[in-house]
Amino acid sequence: MKILVTSALPYANGEIHLGHLAGAYLPADIYVRYHRLKGNDIIYICGSDEHGVPITIAADKQKVSPQVIVDKYHNSIKESFEKFGCSFDNYSRTSLPLHHKTAQDFFTRIYDKGFIYPKTISQFFCHACNMFLADRYVTGTCPHCENDKARGDQCEKCGRWLEPFNLIEPKCKTCGAQPEELKTTHYFFKLSQFQDTLKKWIGEKTNWKDNVKKFCQGWFAQGLEDRAITRDLTWGVKVPLKEAQNKVLYVWFDAPIGYISSTKEWAEKKGKPDLWKDYWLDSKTKLVHFIGKDNIVFHAMVWPAMLFAHGDYILPSEIPANEFLNLEGRKLSTSENWAVWLPEYLKEFEPDPLRYALAVNLPENRDIDFAWRDFLARNNNELADVLGNFINRVATFINKNYNGNIPENHKFTESDNEVLIKIEDTTKKVGELIEPFQIKDAIRELMTLPNLGNRYFDYQAPWQSFKTDRNKCDTTINVCARVIASLSVILEPFLPFTADKIKKLIQIQSKAWDEAQNPKFGKTLGPVSILFPKIEEKVINTQIDKLGKKTTTETEPKKEAVPTTSVVKIEDVKKEKQMEITFDDFKKIELKTAKILNAERVAATDKLIRMDIDLGTEKRQIVAGIGMAYAPETLIGRNIVVVANLQKAKIRGVESNGMLLAAVDGADISLVILDKDIKTGSSVS
Repeated sequence: MKILVTSALPYANGEIHLGHLAGAYLPADIYVRYHRLKGNDIIYICGSDEHGVPITIAADKQKVSPQVIVDKYHNSIKESFEKFGCSFDNYSRTSLPLHHKTAQDFFTRIYDKGFIYPKTISQFFCHACNMFLADRYVTGTCPHCENDKARGDQCEKCGRWLEPFNLIEPKCKTCGAQPEELKTTHYFFKLSQFQDTLKKWIGEKTNWKDNVKKFCQGWFAQGLEDRAITRDLTWGVKVPLKEAQNKVLYVWFDAPIGYISSTKEWAEKKGKPDLWKDYWLDSKTKLVHFIGKDNIVFHAMVWPAMLFAHGDYILPSEIPANEFLNLEGRKLSTSENWAVWLPEYLKEFEPDPLRYALAVNLPENRDIDFAWRDFLARNNNELADVLGNFINRVATFINKNYNGNIPENHKFTESDNEVLIKIEDTTKKVGELIEPFQIKDAIRELMTLPNLGNRYFDYQAPWQSFKTDRNKCDTTINVCARVIASLSVILEPFLPFTADKIKKLIQIQSKAWDEAQNPKFGKTLGPVSILFPKIEEKVINTQIDKLGKKTTTETEPKKEAVPTTSVVKIEDVKKEKQMEITFDDFKKIELKTAKILNAERVAATDKLIRMDIDLGTEKRQIVAGIGMAYAPETLIGRNIVVVANLQKAKIRGVESNGMLLAAVDGADISLVILDKDIKTGSSVS
């Protein structure tokens, strides 16, 4: 069986940070390295995503061409990945002519089959810039939180998903002029036509992670809608139609096709230009997409629908989407520099301690926090004091007492055999955990081996048996050498740089995963070095101090985010910037009492609750992010206060017509609930 592994294409408008690594790149690299050691036919494909509005905005800001931006970040990202140990078989880029042709051919194929159609829609046009404005080229005031720097696709302050026409006083991001609403024609992909096909296909994926399946079920419940797949831009893959000369493919349409074009580039580099077909056109190929949860909708629904429409290519076999990595108790924020950037990290530290700290705490099933002091403890207490200590003390003993020569074993005792059995069991268990993407459990299982090695070394006390029972000492050290040799193999997917150092130390000959159960190694030790130097706390304090401060790293927000709340959060208003409003302004807000008639959790979410409410004269539906504080069934019958004249919004595809009031203290949420019965729909003043 062939295995084709991809990681989500990173956006070439900023550097890689820890959230990227934990979501899509480190777990994929571990999985791929393991399968290579198993001798499986596997290739790892990736590349830079170099199209889209954030790229052009960054170029406009710096007054350079988009090509300058993507060249800079593509090269930097690629170099960072190499230094971190990501072992791509091919790392491509979507600005290549090969990708443009592949994407255009893909578009043409499904257009000719009738799955793409033109549709005239309204869009903002800036007369000063003489261009239609994509969503991120429009800024204005958020209708929900009054943030005056909201984008046309999202408000970063309150997290709401917006449309350009939702904004109050919209402006062109480039020149600041007020745009005009005009008609333009775009091309839409018939995603709605694939709802039943996708629902059946995903329903059969009994081995998929729950977060992926539940997310898809939520979208199916709302009904899939056709999606625009073109934009009025000059930067990107040109739409291959004569009547659409000034349009490009939407980045979310052309980016996943980059997996195919990157595989084509890999085949060409190998001198076998048709080799890519052995993977993409063979139904027996296992296609695995490693992504973060923010990419689920595109990889589990839109991309498979595109593949169904095309008809020739294989479909994803696995989509092991990870949750988010937070940083020091807060969500990562690239705009606020609340992030740890990989290039900066690599200037200060070795890659393997970070690979370990992330792998042992991956956000596989829930959001996880990365803390610098936890990183310090992992390096000093686990890598240095357990793994490094075991290998160093054995190597030092051999050099001191055996002149660097590893002794032969004699008769194994019960204690010796327990260690040898543990080597076999650990090798087997680690592999069995990597196969279903349980990376965190795999590395924790692996670390039981050096722990056992230290206990065994202490219990056998070779410093004593060397004087009293040389055969016993020889066997003890030989068994320890077997543990080290085994570790050099099973560590390779997780800590490849450390594994190489250990291989040189033990002169290992075994190169296959299964050989780790009974590894072959040299008779003489190679050079001994400290594998994991201790890190001082003051070094970590320096890293913590960097967070949230200005940096020269140029970044842009993620492509698309999902809103998480519709609760009025008073703490979102910065005290130093509070502004007074007139009584006339306040009178514009229509506050009314309402009764909750029904409440249920929005599918595939933990926080969102959909409620049917009675406003006296009408019934409405609202959505609020209160699911972590209230169970839906406890809300039914409660009398609440809502903002009744707020503009409608869609949250996770669910329409919300109003906003309830609540007090918020960090993670604590308390609804504003009436203390006695009053007529539903009464005004609140």
